[in-house]
Amino acid sequence: MRKITVFVPAKLLASAQDYTAKGVSETVREGLERLARQHSNELLLALRGKVKFDVSLDALREDREFDEHGNVR
Repeated sequence: MRKITVFVPAKLLASAQDYTAKGVSETVREGLERLARQHSNELLLALRGKVKFDVSLDALREDREFDEHGNVR
């Protein structure tokens, strides 16, 4: 953990806390986690169509059991 001091607009923080129904630290933490996830998603989307897989879907499913609806048991 790292303790920081952050200056944010009071209305912005209040609005975010209303949304999360959490305290200041938890709300800021959740916002930072969402930004980190968004960044990861953008990096993954940038790879779209650039990664070749040599394993077939059927091969991946070989060791699984499925019910009558096709759901993994």
